[in-house]
Amino acid sequence: MMEKVYLIKDLSQLSGLSIDTIKYYLKIGLIKEVERSPGTNFRYFDDSTIQTLKYIRQMRKNNTPLRQIKETLNSGRK
Repeated sequence: MMEKVYLIKDLSQLSGLSIDTIKYYLKIGLIKEVERSPGTNFRYFDDSTIQTLKYIRQMRKNNTPLRQIKETLNSGRK
């Protein structure tokens, strides 16, 4: 079974974060796109990205600096 993929607007709705914030997190490497559509250049994301964004959002509510969040996320990634 194929995992569901999401567009950036879907991530925004599901995570409660703005599209601009999500684009910033992409730029600084907190999240990564799964792939890009060759025809439209749309970014696609998966369920794990939603979970990561929810984690980031919670950590930011606790005033955790983005640098520390990135270190934590990178230590858990392969």
